[in-house]
Amino acid sequence: MTTTSPITQSSTGRLPILALIGLFISGFIGILTEALPAGLIPAMSKTLHQSVAVTGQTVTVYAIGTAIAVIPLAVATTNWRRRDLLIVALLTQIVTNGLTALSTDLTVTLIARFVASLSSAVIWALLGAYAARIAPAGKQGRAIAIALGGIPVALALGVPVGVLIGQVATWQLAFWGSAAMTALTIVWVLIFLPNLPGIPRTDRHTVRHVLSLKGVPTILFVVAAFVIAHNILYTYIAAYLSDIGLAAQTGWILFVFGALAVLSIFVVGTHIDRRLRTLIVVSTVLFAAAVLALALLSDSPVVVFLAAAAWGLAFGSSATLFTTAIVNASGPAGDVSQSVFISVFSGSIAGGGLIGGLLLGAYGTNILVDVCLVLAAAAAIVTIVAKRHAFPRS
Repeated sequence: MTTTSPITQSSTGRLPILALIGLFISGFIGILTEALPAGLIPAMSKTLHQSVAVTGQTVTVYAIGTAIAVIPLAVATTNWRRRDLLIVALLTQIVTNGLTALSTDLTVTLIARFVASLSSAVIWALLGAYAARIAPAGKQGRAIAIALGGIPVALALGVPVGVLIGQVATWQLAFWGSAAMTALTIVWVLIFLPNLPGIPRTDRHTVRHVLSLKGVPTILFVVAAFVIAHNILYTYIAAYLSDIGLAAQTGWILFVFGALAVLSIFVVGTHIDRRLRTLIVVSTVLFAAAVLALALLSDSPVVVFLAAAAWGLAFGSSATLFTTAIVNASGPAGDVSQSVFISVFSGSIAGGGLIGGLLLGAYGTNILVDVCLVLAAAAAIVTIVAKRHAFPRS
């Protein structure tokens, strides 16, 4: 299906920080493009002449594209030089964000978002292996954590800033800003990132083999429950906050969420090699507790801000934690397991957007928190119980 990446390690013994920053920002852009509508859906819905629930599918279609494309695109581009492939993906992001900003038609917007999702799938599939190949021996884990760190930072800074831009100016300006940032990233990548050769098509492992490995299906279940719950709430957070009287605080609540997500990078980066199970258990339990607080005490603005902080701390480095867990469980089939993980992760984002939209249209925002609570609790319980193969003690 895909291959085990040859390692092209740094010979200096030091992390190639400038190159890793290029990967970090590339990941930031992929997540920013995916999540940006989350805080802009009410404004976008007016331009597109659609309901909030229907406009929310601009997030769903992006996630669907990433989920279905990541494995076939990884196989199709195996022999491409790594930097060349990354630049093509980033150029696609520029074009599609521009089209999204210009569009006043839902169909055109959905098509642009779908094409953007294909480039995001390429970026996601590149980050971990690229970071490992340019890192010195013994520091691959830290390099991967840096490369994937753009995910929580995008949520911390990109989305709230996009909300503020949409409030002060127009939602279109947020997408133009993302396109401009992507252009600058291409320049950075050309200067600092080595153009490594493609990956030979050897030592292949199949998806069926990966799914048969002990612990892998359990990890994927936890990922699906955790991410679906997160994305139901995150995609429609603006509508939810509006219904509980905190619409004016949307940008600040998202900022608190994101700031704690960034903090989680440092916590995870410090302890991930020794306390992976503990970190994952804490992450899933903390998320469930945050959703429980929203379900029971949403009439208190202080509680809502505290819940957003706990939610951000839980979710911020979840992709890094779950990626590490599934790579550990799959051993030599790690490359294939990463593609499967990305597919499930992105599919869960799509599922969250779709399920949330259906629930919102039928029952309103209150039901969203209840469904998220069930899913988050399931993820936490399975994580605690699965201590032999999926999430073993260090």
